[in-house]
Amino acid sequence: MSAESTPDRPGTAGETGTTGRRHRAGGRRRKPRGRRRKGLLITAWVAAGIVVLGGTGAGYLYFKLNGNINSVDIDQVLGTDRPEKADDGSQNILVLGSDTRAGSNKKVGGGTDDGTARSDTAMVVHVYQGHEKASVVSIPRDTLIDRPECTDGDGETHDAADDVMFNSAYSTGGAACAVKTVEAMTDLRMDHYLEVDFAGFQKLVDELGGVEVTTTADIDDPDSHLKLKAGTHRLTGEQALGLVRTRHGVGDGSDLGRIQLQQAFVKALVAQVKDVGVFTSPKKLYDLADTATKTVTTDSGLGSVNSLMSFANGLKDITPANMHMITMPVQYDPADPNRVLVQEKKSQQVWQALKNDRPIPAKATAGTAAGEAKGVVTR
Repeated sequence: MSAESTPDRPGTAGETGTTGRRHRAGGRRRKPRGRRRKGLLITAWVAAGIVVLGGTGAGYLYFKLNGNINSVDIDQVLGTDRPEKADDGSQNILVLGSDTRAGSNKKVGGGTDDGTARSDTAMVVHVYQGHEKASVVSIPRDTLIDRPECTDGDGETHDAADDVMFNSAYSTGGAACAVKTVEAMTDLRMDHYLEVDFAGFQKLVDELGGVEVTTTADIDDPDSHLKLKAGTHRLTGEQALGLVRTRHGVGDGSDLGRIQLQQAFVKALVAQVKDVGVFTSPKKLYDLADTATKTVTTDSGLGSVNSLMSFANGLKDITPANMHMITMPVQYDPADPNRVLVQEKKSQQVWQALKNDRPIPAKATAGTAAGEAKGVVTR
């Protein structure tokens, strides 16, 4: 949900057992704009394009594709004042998408290219020891948080700020600031960073031949231009983009409902990649790899095709059935239904479980704001 957007219904404010602090409403309300900025980040988008590189003998492609990849040296910017790396073989990856309208993203994302971008969707992906299971925690973009002091990629320092939206960290200090903010929230070291964009997602889905999903309810959202009757559909890239951007067509109209749709689509996309016979077609393999490497920005540790291939190979045994997906425990802000507050105690249960490489306990998400779109999209 964008900085200007509001949920159709605020949900329940102050759920039982919440510990998120109240925030002042002053200066927080924003006038809705006719053209809402909605973007996307889908974890499987990255996995889809990169996994096709893993396990193949197409070594001659790697050199050509290396030049496509953009990378950011987050370790150099953040220095050593960070949570310690896990020593048990597990990994944490921050997967982020920005709502920039630059270049080809303007056509598919809508809105105006004003030279700024915010993180539209953020997912902390925890890969457990053994790399056969993963937990994915979505962080709502409208969560009010305390952002730490950040230094951006140009060396400029930005003062810490209280009670700001989570997605402003990226617009303030770029990828490094987003990583530092997540690490401050979770006390988890982010081993890697992946960022993707609108246009590549749409093209990738089309190159995969579409992604099949089943909807259990009609979806009609004029903002995302998506109309789907209840039933089974093979979504084109344009339809898939509409699905993961839609809010008003389903659930309570909030970003939390949209997150539930995105999580369901992630599993469908991962399943689709495993079913498509890309290895029998060199052209299809190259087209997918070319799209993926052009649309992903990584930390410098993944800034080459060989590094991405090795990383993807380490994830190849994770199936949709072994992906546990939740939203960070939040409640709607009683002072402003356009925002959500962290449920501190429950969120700490989530982060502590991942820090200990343990499954996330069900009690951590019980009674939290959800979005009411769970089960609307299935594989």
